[in-house]
Amino acid sequence: MTDPTENTPPPATRTHALERLRRFVPIAGRDYAARRNYDLGSQGHPDVSGLSPYLRHRLITEPEVIAAVLGRHSASTAEKFVQEVVWRTYWKGWLEMRPQVWADYRQGLSRVLNDGRHDDRLAAASAGQSGIDCFDAWMGELVTTGYLHNHARMWMASIWIFTLRLPWEAGADLFMRHLLDGDPASNTLSWRWVAGLQTQGKHYIARPDNITRYTEGRFAPKGLVTDAAPLSGPPHPPRRPLPADARPDPGLPTGILLTEEDLSPGFLFDDAQGPILGHAGLMSVAGRSPLPVADPVTAFTRDAMMDARARWSGRMGAPGPLSDDPAVIAAWAVELGLGQIVTPYAPTGPTMKALNMLEAMLSEVGITLIRRIRSYDQAAWPHATAGFFRFKEHIPALLGDILPDSVDKL
Repeated sequence: MTDPTENTPPPATRTHALERLRRFVPIAGRDYAARRNYDLGSQGHPDVSGLSPYLRHRLITEPEVIAAVLGRHSASTAEKFVQEVVWRTYWKGWLEMRPQVWADYRQGLSRVLNDGRHDDRLAAASAGQSGIDCFDAWMGELVTTGYLHNHARMWMASIWIFTLRLPWEAGADLFMRHLLDGDPASNTLSWRWVAGLQTQGKHYIARPDNITRYTEGRFAPKGLVTDAAPLSGPPHPPRRPLPADARPDPGLPTGILLTEEDLSPGFLFDDAQGPILGHAGLMSVAGRSPLPVADPVTAFTRDAMMDARARWSGRMGAPGPLSDDPAVIAAWAVELGLGQIVTPYAPTGPTMKALNMLEAMLSEVGITLIRRIRSYDQAAWPHATAGFFRFKEHIPALLGDILPDSVDKL
């Protein structure tokens, strides 16, 4: 549920996220199930929560959102919304077991950007000059607000791939550069699903009548391809084991490191650890793309980080640097005399890459990087072995872990 007066990205604060959640909860049950597919951008998307930018950075967490909704609705009534929240969890777990898919996407994107064959058509589509009215309007909304309804994302991806015949990697990258909730797992795997690469042989074709219906006549596009073969690609790579949670050493002087992947660090303090001397922030937003990331995305991410640091400053020791350079964080750790840095686990993507670089630097000076995995992720990710419909069989048990006394059977 978004504000129809908003033509710019929303505030990147937990307070704003909680207010959005409060306003959305009353319609999160049957109303949401009936209206969730309607893209009413001109009315401020009144039928969806607009919480994805906050969940993506964990200014608010999945268990918090689900608990709030199930405090008002039964699990069966709120089933569709709960599934939408858990989709992001599923994508993360799926990619975490198959990180080569992210690497392959980035390699494919590099090839597209270097070969130059599509440059003019990519520029036109990216500027909202495709000549397809709905596509161009959504492009304007994306650039202006950093947000798109999920149905519009599917329609755009389908038009990009099958009507405009542009490389899917370039479209996924466009979204990563402009979406406030741009996430390596959700974004990459959703584009692959539309193309027919994720559920291999099954693709998504945007139909004019579907667009007209779910935009309530705002658009009636002409000339869309409605019959196309799915893209082909190699089979999924083998699954790798999921990472194990790491525990801090209670005898070592400790620093806390925040990243944009998880800005609700309270769970880091559940275990005994050494004295917390300070905290720092590592930004990796520029790593979301080899091209410049949109200024609103960078600003939202930085503001979200600052909000989290302000809220938790009393628990995290003296403030240290906020930097996109792992070397700056390593130098801070040495200067502060840390024995370990504790940080929320960052799944596959640019933040993990930055943390891997930092870990190597810290290891050289005898400092340990401890990556803590949330219990929610530990419970959910092992079930992301196949498609979502198999994964969702485990949602009742997952909800039981979140709210053991408040969940009925789905």
